[in-house]
Amino acid sequence: MSGAALGDGLRRIAFIGIGNMGWPMAARLAAAGFQVVACDVMPERAARFADEVGGEAAADAAAAVRGADAVITILPTSKQVGEAIGAMGDALTAGTLLIEMSSGVPTATRGFAESLAARDVAMIDAPVSGGVPRARTGELAIMIGGEAALVERADPVLRAMGTTLTHVGGVGAGQAMKALNNLMGAAGFLIGVEALLIGQRFGLDPAQMVDVLNNSTGMNNSTQKKFKQFVLSRRFDAGFGLELMAKDVSVALEVARDTATPAPFSALCREMWASAVKLLGPGMDHTAMAQFSERLAGEALGGGNRSGEA
Repeated sequence: MSGAALGDGLRRIAFIGIGNMGWPMAARLAAAGFQVVACDVMPERAARFADEVGGEAAADAAAAVRGADAVITILPTSKQVGEAIGAMGDALTAGTLLIEMSSGVPTATRGFAESLAARDVAMIDAPVSGGVPRARTGELAIMIGGEAALVERADPVLRAMGTTLTHVGGVGAGQAMKALNNLMGAAGFLIGVEALLIGQRFGLDPAQMVDVLNNSTGMNNSTQKKFKQFVLSRRFDAGFGLELMAKDVSVALEVARDTATPAPFSALCREMWASAVKLLGPGMDHTAMAQFSERLAGEALGGGNRSGEA
């Protein structure tokens, strides 16, 4: 990509959060010709990114944003985003564009945007969907909230990471859309696992059931991309944490409360994901949620039993 194609002066990008998603996204920016300054809570990870991918590594958020045209944050929670913005301090100067790509809380993000605007620092939110595989290929779906002029300014940066960019409203709207997207994904996963367990007890083969569902009206993202790949294979390593999915479903419920929208099914979904976090423990992949339903049923998909599960 030529320098001119990099867009409205956004050439040096401070990238805060080199995690499972952040690493391939930052790598796409580096491959597109942007100057990437990597920063992570684990400094050695940022250093390894600079060594393996290119660009620079910064020891902390203030060092990363100093001299940056744009700052990207992709962190587990809005609390950590707020802490990162605070750590940037005076190094985050007027005219900088902050692109918040975490799956955060919309009201918190609006608060950050208001505080930053007083310092002449612009902000948009742009959470993503597609997981690690599409982050690697630069084919993420990106949901964007913010002023139209700011969204247009960020367009070249975002297009280096995603192929479907949708401006859904003002700042915070992208994160509301992402939370609702993940709510639907979480609910679809749960009902799908229950259907497979019911079918297995009836005598149906779960793998064959997935094939039938994918050619029928029961098809969803989980039947297409998760059940055979990560559940029936017993891999449970899709690359997105169980706790993060539970958090996103909770964010969707906050949006429901803020808009006074009755959401009883969503509330049940949230309680089940939160219960799975407590039962299965920390550090689990979100596809391990199937083990929660299996424990309720007393058997594992594929003919195993509950006691044999990790």
